This record gives sequence, C-alpha cells and structure tokens, in this order.
Amino acid sequence: MDTFPRICFRAILQHALPLISTHGFTRKTLSLAVMQLPNPHSQPLSETAITALFGNGDDARRTLINGWLKGGLEDMQHGKTTGGTMQHILKRRLRWNEPVLEHLPEAFALLVAPQQTLPRLDIRPAISHAASVADEACYLTSDIPEGTSWYVRRAVIASIYTAAELHQITSPQTSEAFLDELLEKSESVRRVVAESSLFAEYVGKSWGSLIKSRGIF
Repeated sequence: MDTFPRICFRAILQHALPLISTHGFTRKTLSLAVMQLPNPHSQPLSETAITALFGNGDDARRTLINGWLKGGLEDMQHGKTTGGTMQHILKRRLRWNEPVLEHLPEAFALLVAPQQTLPRLDIRPAISHAASVADEACYLTSDIPEGTSWYVRRAVIASIYTAAELHQITSPQTSEAFLDELLEKSESVRRVVAESSLFAEYVGKSWGSLIKSRGIF
C-alpha cells in the first residue's frame, strides 16, 4: 500500500470508531467516517473506495472490527494511570465495549465465520483476541512470570477476560463484579486451563455458545 492510501486508511479507520455505536461494524460506518475527518468530505466514501481501502464485502467489516479491537488494546494503557492493578486494566477493557455492546455478538460471529473451505467456525480470531488482551494486561501490570508459568498465567487471564466479556453481553450491569469474582478464584481457573489445548477449547466453546444462543448461524 502506497503512503497516501495508508494514511487515508488509518485516518478513516480512526474516525470510524466513534460511529460504530450508531451504525455498527458496517461498511456504512467506514463510508461515513470520511465526513468526520479534519478536512471532511462532503459525501460518504463510495463502495468502490471502501473496497479498495478496506477489502471486499465482509472483509471491510472485519478490518473495522480488528481496528476497533486494536483500539481497545491501546485504551487499556489508560487503566494503568487509574490504579494499575489487573482489575483496573481488565475493567478498562470491558468499558471499551460498552458503547458498541449491542453490536458485539454479530461482530464476533463475523470474525469466526467459516471462510473458503473451512467447514466450521474458525476460532483463531477468538483466541487471538483473548490472548492479546491477556498479553497487554500482564505487560501493563508487570505480571510476567518466568518460564512456562508465563503461558499458564496468560491462559488464565485470557480465559477470565473471555468469560467476563461474554457475561457482559448478556448482563452488562454485573460484568465487573463477575470479573472480580473470577480474579479472586484465579487459582481454580488456572487448574482448568493449565493445558493450552484446554484454553483454546474453552475460548472456542464460549464464543460458539454465544453465537448459537443469538441464532446468528
């Protein structure tokens, strides 16, 4: 991607994030974002331009979702200045979800939707999301054990966050208390997800259950 398109891509994506709460993770959100730029366009971005910058069809939506997820990781850094504990950091990440909560089930479903020759849900994006949140939280809290303990700790935090996030979708008012409870019982979680295969299975089943319960697939 040339320099100018890359700058346009980043600027449009950044200005699209505040529009998600109203228009969802849609191509329309991307099209309207150009009207929010410092030098705003007078008309929404054309479908041809959206495809050229962000991808065909649902690929553009996936680009928007991934941009929003990246924004959530960056926002977690502010949690370090308001307490800096694991609770503060993970709660900060949950709060990033709040404006777009009603759109998350469909967004998560799109990320793991079967593509090309894959017959079943592709849980790799779900695992990547959970692991990225755990990595950032552990880094910001300097909670980085040595050796294999690091992988176990990462899996525990990722599993706890996954459970809290999916709980948030169905019960937003109790999600932070639920997170606190899980963190207090982290030793029990550690025993469950000590094996990386169990961690992947847990995350995959959790997302799959959410999507199935909403009748998206």
